[in-house]
Amino acid sequence: MSALHITKTLGKIKTEITDRINKKIIKQSMKTILETDRLFLREFSDSDYNDLCEILQDKDVMYAYDHVFSDDEVKNWYNKLITGSYKKNGFGLWAVIHKNTNEVLGQCGLTIQELDGEKYLEIGYLFKKKHWHKGYATEAALDCKKYAFEKLKAEKVCSIIRDNNIASQNVAKRIGMEKVNEIMKHYSNTDVLHYIYEFDKIKKIKISETKMEKSEIFLKNH
Repeated sequence: MSALHITKTLGKIKTEITDRINKKIIKQSMKTILETDRLFLREFSDSDYNDLCEILQDKDVMYAYDHVFSDDEVKNWYNKLITGSYKKNGFGLWAVIHKNTNEVLGQCGLTIQELDGEKYLEIGYLFKKKHWHKGYATEAALDCKKYAFEKLKAEKVCSIIRDNNIASQNVAKRIGMEKVNEIMKHYSNTDVLHYIYEFDKIKKIKISETKMEKSEIFLKNH
C-alpha cells in the first residue's frame, strides 16, 4: 500500500469522525423539552431526517397506516412538524434520544387532532422497530402526559389508535388511559376503525374525591 493511499484513507477516516462529532455536538446543543431516566426529547432538526425516514419508511413500523411513506410524504411530515406544530403550537412530535448513545430511537409528543369538529390533544408515539419492547414508548409518553397537564394546563389528553394496533393500545393503558370511544378514520381509500383512549384529569379528581367522601362516611358510621 502506497504512502499516498494511506494518507487518503486516513484523511477519509478523519473526515468521517469529524462529521460524526459535529453532528453529535449539534444534537446535544439542541434544547431539551423533556427528560426521563433513559431518554430526552427535543425538536427534530435537519440532521435527524434520515432517522425520520427509517421510521416512516419501515413497513413493520407503519403497518397501522397500511403503507410506508414515500419520500414526498416524509418531507411533508417533517415540514408540518417544523412549520406547523412547533412554530404554530409550540409543541409537536419530538425526537426521542437515548442519553447514553445519543441515537434517535423514535418520535413521541403532543399534537392537536380534529375529529367531527372536536379538537383533541393527542399523545402520539412511533419508534424504530429495533427499539420496540424496551419500554421507551411508555417512558416517553408518560412524560408527555405530565407535560400536557403541568406545562400546557390541559384537562385531558388522548391517543387515537387503530383497532389492530395492540402494542400502542397497551402503551396508552400503561400511562393510565381508558378506552372511551370508537371512531372511523378515512385513509388509503378505506374507512378504518380507531379507538380513542383518554386520560381526563378532572374526571380522575372527581372520582378520587368521591371515593374519599365515601370512605369518610363509612368511618363515621362504623
